Amino acid sequence: MIYLDHNATTPVDQRVIEVMEPYFRETFGNPSSGHQIGQKAREGMERSRIQVASFLGCGSEEVIFTSSGTESDNLAIKGFALAYKDQGDHIITSKIEHEAVLNSCKKLEGLGFRVTYLSVDKMGRVDPGEVKKEIAEGTLLISIMYANNEVGTIQPLQEIGKTAKERSIAFHTDAVQAVGKIESKVNVIGCDLLSLSAHKIYGPKGVGALYIRKGFSLSPLLHGGPHERRLRAGTENVPGIVGLGKACEIASMEMEEEGKRLRSLRNRILEGLKKDGVKFTLNTPVDDPEESLPGTLNISFAGIEGEALLQALDLEGISVSTGSACESGSIDPSHVLFAMGISRMVAKGAIRISLGRGNTQEEIDKVIEILPKLVKRLIS
Repeated sequence: MIYLDHNATTPVDQRVIEVMEPYFRETFGNPSSGHQIGQKAREGMERSRIQVASFLGCGSEEVIFTSSGTESDNLAIKGFALAYKDQGDHIITSKIEHEAVLNSCKKLEGLGFRVTYLSVDKMGRVDPGEVKKEIAEGTLLISIMYANNEVGTIQPLQEIGKTAKERSIAFHTDAVQAVGKIESKVNVIGCDLLSLSAHKIYGPKGVGALYIRKGFSLSPLLHGGPHERRLRAGTENVPGIVGLGKACEIASMEMEEEGKRLRSLRNRILEGLKKDGVKFTLNTPVDDPEESLPGTLNISFAGIEGEALLQALDLEGISVSTGSACESGSIDPSHVLFAMGISRMVAKGAIRISLGRGNTQEEIDKVIEILPKLVKRLIS
């Protein structure tokens, strides 16, 4: 199989598996236990907290562990809104956010909060000027993703963060797709809350983290023991947390060079399609390295169904997607592409190719050989 769906999930790096293994066998204790086995588990967990904090450029006391990026988004948005509801009732987000953000906002609307959903341009960018324009009395929180999971567009977070800080408004970013691929230091971004997930960066599934700037409070969504600064009750997933820490450590060392390599492979696909004369619509901004994630490519082929092309590629041993893995099975085209002003016909013919560590030039050359043939066959 040629796996080109790394935005959906990544294989766990062997180096990550190796550090996790002892925490399934020897160091299996509950990190809240007072005995040696429990405290060794606690040490592993706190070491990972330092690794994640170092990667984000924050203090370890500003990182809490969750079960996923989705939980981190929910805790950031609902937890903040409920904690500060006496100070405001208005939230600003965008139309292309992940469902974890959009549905958290919809839940808050049901509780009486007002939510503004910003439009994006044809490449999926939020206009910082529109953010500033929509700030009103009672604006409590701004939540804009760092990079889009479907088209790879990177948002101008520094400008948005600067506006939020000037107006004393909290700023959250869903950085699940960005962390491990592009620089994600929280003070450079200017965010107060940041969500990330281990399985997008060659770590295990079932663990995520949330950065919470010192001085901010959240209302917990889970109630129980005093785990994670009383913000996330439940015995911690120690092996997964240890794996997340190692994944962040590896990404910090390899991210820059890997980004260059993936960008080169992505461009090779585009060049191959153009050379073969295949007509397509490019939904990912690729002209400037600062505009999109290095390994993400979203393209539409008019006259065919993206789902049909996905299945045809799968039969050839090539794994891609038609958008977000969380929307798999939906009969409707991507809400992201619709928000970008792309027609229903073009959106239905879209596929997402997302490259990763395991992909080679030989694999890409095979994709270039097979993909045009399948597109031409499906159109005819």
